[in-house]
Amino acid sequence: MLEVFENRVRFEETDAQGIVFYGNYVTYQDETFTEYMEAIGFPYDQLREQAWDVHVVNVEIDYRAQATFRDRLINSMRVSAIHNSSIEFEYECRRPADETLIVEGSVTHVAVDEEGPIRVPDEFRDAVVAAQEEPPEPV
Repeated sequence: MLEVFENRVRFEETDAQGIVFYGNYVTYQDETFTEYMEAIGFPYDQLREQAWDVHVVNVEIDYRAQATFRDRLINSMRVSAIHNSSIEFEYECRRPADETLIVEGSVTHVAVDEEGPIRVPDEFRDAVVAAQEEPPEPV
């Protein structure tokens, strides 16, 4: 996994119990996706210039531990699979102070252009393989 997004839990991200509200992890996951794309040379804001985009079609998150106000979190991501038009990403969030896994999950994006779903571009596939120690299945 590429460690691509670090954040510190803000007070507004916590609930009445003093822990990160569960829905905020989807936001962390999305921020991690944006940074992952940047890290492999495909800044999300430039995809449209390349005549394609991605749409989220599925999000899954499993909660393993709690994070609280001011915790420093490291968010990591990797592409686990690339199909014809979809890309599956694995995600995890850890507290480095004690190496606790806070959440893990996945998000699936579909590559699209103005007309609808398209084949994931070969340049993107190549960039993922070059960036990751473990290549996605299938490539």
